[in-house]
Amino acid sequence: MSDILPRILSRLSIVAATGLMASTTVAQDFNAAPPNGQGQTPAFEGQTRAPVLPDTALTTTPVAEGLEHPWGMAELPDGSWLVTERPGRMRLVGADGALSGPIGGLPEVDARGQGGLLDVAVADDFAQTRQLWWSFAEPREGGKNATAVATGTLSADGGTVEGARVIWQQQPAWDSQQHYGSRLVFDGNGGLYVTTGERSVQDARGLSQNVTTTLGKVVRINPADGSPMGDPGVAEALPEIWSWGHRNIQGATMGPDGALWTIEHGPKGGDELNRPQAGRNYGWPRATYGVEYSGQPVGDGITQLEGTEQPLYYWDPVIAPGGMTFYDGQMFPDWQGDLLIGGMAGALVRLELDGTRVTGEARHLQGIGRVRDVDLASDGSVMILTDERNGAMIRVTPGQQ
Repeated sequence: MSDILPRILSRLSIVAATGLMASTTVAQDFNAAPPNGQGQTPAFEGQTRAPVLPDTALTTTPVAEGLEHPWGMAELPDGSWLVTERPGRMRLVGADGALSGPIGGLPEVDARGQGGLLDVAVADDFAQTRQLWWSFAEPREGGKNATAVATGTLSADGGTVEGARVIWQQQPAWDSQQHYGSRLVFDGNGGLYVTTGERSVQDARGLSQNVTTTLGKVVRINPADGSPMGDPGVAEALPEIWSWGHRNIQGATMGPDGALWTIEHGPKGGDELNRPQAGRNYGWPRATYGVEYSGQPVGDGITQLEGTEQPLYYWDPVIAPGGMTFYDGQMFPDWQGDLLIGGMAGALVRLELDGTRVTGEARHLQGIGRVRDVDLASDGSVMILTDERNGAMIRVTPGQQ
């Protein structure tokens, strides 16, 4: 058993002799915690602290353990999963839970701090092409680094990525070990969205407002060669830019409405749910909720600014968001259309929505660990990754009420 399981078992009850773990169903009023941004008020009703939804009984089953800081995952047509580990490894997790050795052929990563091997994605035609894409912290000259996206073909035996090549590089590179983003999302119309971070350090964060850089941006590229497919609508902007003014987007997915949805880390408070639109500015660091980690205001302490977009929803205190997905399976009929978010503060976060308005929030599996990614398996179960030194891939299914 990994070192994550004692923490799980301290909060969950064991279903004897099955190896399964069933959660309790006592909802906690997480909205009772005071905000860090004292005196800040939402721009509209329901923008934060939506009503707490009742918890639900869930069963968690470890599928693969002993993963070192797993970050991203993608299901393959045969029911196996590609999983990345930040130190630079990609592995296959079989449908039976068998864990492969590291897949060869990947480029070098800069695994310092928050860096390393990040997201992985496959297109709908993987069964025919075996092509995959991944994002990573790429070493650059002078000790600098930046987010990059590469592609290649998985060999027939699953042991090697053949023909790996970098198709997109964030510019400029920076001497930082933080805020790389990055999620990869196919849009269904031939484009690939890439989310980035603004590298965190004071000298770099303001470049999220600079449209001649790709720090703190959503970009849209051609997955074949990385060529621009953005729509910035600003003459001087780089053509791959979709939206800007972001802090560190580590969750993104296509919604049932056919639009991209993202979630990004705020400072101390101010995690944001957005539905980025082409050519729009999402404010960071000129307008944001929350405060600096020191407790001081971010910039002028402004939460609303003309020319910038408001988040659909924000959290203060934070949930520390990871990956996210909309639920559209059969295993949880009551969750249809809900947004599932990995919370690295230690929960699976679920939002009920009415269009783009959040109407309720639940936090399931509280205490399970740093939920870095969440995805939907083909059978309708929910898969989560716990970002720990001895992390796990865990299947979530309905429990006994």
